[in-house]
Amino acid sequence: MKRPDELRATTWQIAPPIPAEIRQNLSHIHPVLLQILYNRGVVEPGDIQSFLDGRYLHSTDPFLLQDMDKAVARIQQAIANDERIIVYGDFDADGVTATVLLTEALRGLGLDRDKVQPYIPDRVDEGYGLNIEALTALKEEKEAGLVISVDCGIRSVAEVEHANRIGLDMIITDHHSLGPVLPPAAAIVNPKRPSSEYPEKMLAGVGIAYKLAQALAQTMPDRVQFNESDLLDLVAVGTVADLAPLLGENRQLVINGLGVLNKAQRPGVASLIRVSNLRAGGLTAESIGFGLGPRINAAGRINHAYDAAKLLAANNTLVADQLAHKLNELNRKRQELTADLSAQAEAMVENPAAPILIVGADNFMSGVVGLVASRLAEKYYRPAIILEHGDEESRASCRSIPEFHITDALDEVADLLVRHGGHAQAAGFTILNENLPEFTERVTAIAAAKLDGLDLQPTVTIDMELDVESIDWALYETLAQLEPTGYANATPVFLSRGVEVTSHRAVGSDGNHLQLRLNSGTGGGYAYRELSAIAFRQGAWVNSLPQYIDIVYTIGVNEWNGRRSLQLMVQDIRSAGMTGD
Repeated sequence: MKRPDELRATTWQIAPPIPAEIRQNLSHIHPVLLQILYNRGVVEPGDIQSFLDGRYLHSTDPFLLQDMDKAVARIQQAIANDERIIVYGDFDADGVTATVLLTEALRGLGLDRDKVQPYIPDRVDEGYGLNIEALTALKEEKEAGLVISVDCGIRSVAEVEHANRIGLDMIITDHHSLGPVLPPAAAIVNPKRPSSEYPEKMLAGVGIAYKLAQALAQTMPDRVQFNESDLLDLVAVGTVADLAPLLGENRQLVINGLGVLNKAQRPGVASLIRVSNLRAGGLTAESIGFGLGPRINAAGRINHAYDAAKLLAANNTLVADQLAHKLNELNRKRQELTADLSAQAEAMVENPAAPILIVGADNFMSGVVGLVASRLAEKYYRPAIILEHGDEESRASCRSIPEFHITDALDEVADLLVRHGGHAQAAGFTILNENLPEFTERVTAIAAAKLDGLDLQPTVTIDMELDVESIDWALYETLAQLEPTGYANATPVFLSRGVEVTSHRAVGSDGNHLQLRLNSGTGGGYAYRELSAIAFRQGAWVNSLPQYIDIVYTIGVNEWNGRRSLQLMVQDIRSAGMTGD
């Protein structure tokens, strides 16, 4: 019987060691911390100090964002003319937090609640982004004069043209990739615009909404009735949940936002923290990524994102508790649906080695197809497209691998799509069913040409090799200076070779996980000491684990019955001495 490492090919890619000259010049910094900073591209003394202090060195003047002046001027005109303003958002955590933030900021300029209203489309009935029918209703039924998009709209050319025809002005704020043509809006605020002077290109949608709120506060100081810093908890949640890179200004915004979030000033946040089994005062970026964010996302995936927006905007603890429990239950249902539909999708994959995996069914829910696509892409290491078939149209979510830019591929077949948009490794689109056969043929050909000759297998990026004997609380506290960690500033990943396993057992309801005890002191003056470790989804090792293994892991903390102990979070295992990195 083959071991799991003989069945699955995974490349271990170890970052190159820091040059001796840099190491000597910065010898006052812990060598492990220094290597990780070097891996993140942080090498200049000033940049290192600002990174560790959580400061962003560049100017954060919101008016460096192209069209910010136009956006502010149009909002001032709306205020002067007593127009109704609609904040049009998206149904994920980034879109929801951006919608709540900008709605609060506009009302914080002294506008009545009736004059500033949020609008979040229904995922099933309307789909992602601006919608012609919705814009028409906002004009005719709500008598809106201005619509401000958040986290959407950058590719909605036809929708904005329609808005112009019916006398509805549009301001687009978005962070998604630009299309070949920009919509004809009164203002387009997107840091990815090539002529934008703003230094940070990777703000989340909620980050751009925050910059607009800043610009409004600077321009109309006599009207401002809100504190900018009180909005930062929303910025932190949306930025982390949307996997925006936690470097540069994003990192500073999240650091400051976590400070506000941990005060749990919003009743909705306090309730959400409780149902997530978290503790105010101890929240980290990981708490958002695995606790708060999924529950906020669950509202738009299973029911309607208004539930999440109402929770974040709630000022009544009783209402907040009710909504938080509802989101918690929706998240549980989301987990069950994702597991069931992922199993169905995997059974539909005819050729796991195909250049791109495309499956669809009419029972796939639009709220979870992205999660199912992620499961397929991760399991088979191929771009994956999951389609929810409708009567005339199908909606799809796409997830990709670093070797294949999925949104660029969709751009090449845009003539077949009703609408599309996204990023390099995540996208979505709507397509007429009659175009599906040609779409499948052309996208498969694009993927085959792009991926031809590549050895497609997952890569584990490792920061450095480390002796397990050196793992202690002092090292853990040193590495804590890297927080908040997340996308583009990942929790440090280490490799240790020839580690002795003193005991192991399968754990979890289905035996899917592996719990280990490792000998962390094997000589060199170190006393014998055991380290605990957990390897999620690696229970297959239970009957074939050798005594000595090479492991890739992060260093975490296990809290149980009031006691805290270090614990290795093992990502990959090999029999000691195997090649492949």
